[in-house]
Amino acid sequence: MNGAADEATEKAAGEAAGAAPGPATGGNQDPDWLRLDPRTVLVRVVLFGGVLLGAALPVTFALAGPRPLWQAAAWVAAGVALALLADIAAETVRLRRTRYRVGSERVELHTGLLVVQRRSLARERIRSADLTANPLQRVLGLVKVRIGTGEHTGGSDSTLELDLVTRAEGERLRHALLARPAATPEAPDHDPSLATLDPRWIRYAPVSFVAPALGGAAAGAVMQVSEWFGAQGEVIDWIGDRFEDVSIPWMILVLALLATVAGAVGALGLWVEMWWNYRLEREPGGTLRVSRGLFTARSVSIEERRLRGIELVEPLGVRAFGAARVDAVATGLVKDEADKHADLKSLLPAAERAVADRVAAQVLREPEPPTGAPLAAHPRAARTRRVRWALGSVLVPVAVLVLLGLLLTPVLLYVAAGCAVVLGPVAVLFALDAYRALGHGVSGAYLVTRSGTVRRATVALQRSGVIGWTVKQSYFQRRAGVLTLTATTAAGAGAYDILDVGRSQGLTFAAGAVPDLLTPFLEPVPTQEARSTDR
Repeated sequence: MNGAADEATEKAAGEAAGAAPGPATGGNQDPDWLRLDPRTVLVRVVLFGGVLLGAALPVTFALAGPRPLWQAAAWVAAGVALALLADIAAETVRLRRTRYRVGSERVELHTGLLVVQRRSLARERIRSADLTANPLQRVLGLVKVRIGTGEHTGGSDSTLELDLVTRAEGERLRHALLARPAATPEAPDHDPSLATLDPRWIRYAPVSFVAPALGGAAAGAVMQVSEWFGAQGEVIDWIGDRFEDVSIPWMILVLALLATVAGAVGALGLWVEMWWNYRLEREPGGTLRVSRGLFTARSVSIEERRLRGIELVEPLGVRAFGAARVDAVATGLVKDEADKHADLKSLLPAAERAVADRVAAQVLREPEPPTGAPLAAHPRAARTRRVRWALGSVLVPVAVLVLLGLLLTPVLLYVAAGCAVVLGPVAVLFALDAYRALGHGVSGAYLVTRSGTVRRATVALQRSGVIGWTVKQSYFQRRAGVLTLTATTAAGAGAYDILDVGRSQGLTFAAGAVPDLLTPFLEPVPTQEARSTDR
């Protein structure tokens, strides 16, 4: 009875959806339910087998303590074989129980054995259809299709995932689900490519923040693996023997340099894996497509109607070499557990600033990049605030060291003096650089704001995409005569700040940048700035 009821329900749903023809049907008939590619069982079993083999080695050594090694290996091999057989059976059942179809109104996915899931998305709500494939999947010609609505639901209700289908089927689904009528006809000889890989961009990888992070991770991995095998003490002793005649500061410096070199090599490898075969193109119907990846191929599509602007990101190391990265400010780029490590918003890796500006202008269909527009400077009170914060960040630890030096050992007093002499000027330089970075302005249809020093970001946001203003003013900001304006939008980070702008300057700018949004709440009053101008 339940099976008959399920089939009747599915038939009724298909009739109500008025499904569009699929690859195996024609005319106006409802499409047949489609299944995943049978090779998905092979892929998932191979991946699961790799996980089992990775865990088998430490488990074998752990069991080999009270018994012979061959006996422990036999027990582990038997366990691995049973687990693989169980996984093959489970994946086969999953394949047979999973089916999908694309109708004219809805995309449906049915899956599950004990807990049957029947989910569907309205086609009019679909905003993305991204394709990914790891090396094994690429060899077999398979891809994972992730269909999303871009809604912030906090769960998986806004996405459907087809794991796995053939590449041809994935491309067919992507084109069918993202097909939109072209807003403006393109010229027959129009080149859809906006940017392609320039191998010279790899020189910016070692100066990114990824390099030191990977270096630290490599050092930690060496110590962790040596601990697993009970050899951490030997590793530490070996390092100590190598630096037996070297002072501790020099030893720390050399080890830091070695970690930096390892991190730089890792950053180069990571960049190649992420950005090889990179291509940014505009497809008919107004869709931006970013394809990239050496081993794991990725294809991310962003509808231009969801685009609210761009963000030009200049991390400190990359900025020192005159380069910048371009990110999209768009609605629907929501990350969850399935893609938390994916960078869905990046349109261009770190490249020369001129290239970044050109790509930004092309993406926004503007003759000139809004990110290159002249920006209004912020009052000197903003500089004073940053210098005070920078000196405070140095004086607090120095004061702690001084206190500990008075209570414990005079050596800490010398450390405190060294920190004050070295870190004080550095902090002031960073504060002055942060002040020089501050700026805001209007460039055509875009509101532009810039801030940051370690990570400088210039955001060009559509004025029509601003849905609200938030005015914040702390006690110290009130005393300094500055405030922070926050432009609220439904795209990107959701809010973008204009930091420490003059009180009347900021309010006047907000009222002029987005007319009728803040004006009803403003009342012109005589200010000190206005009186001084009249004089």
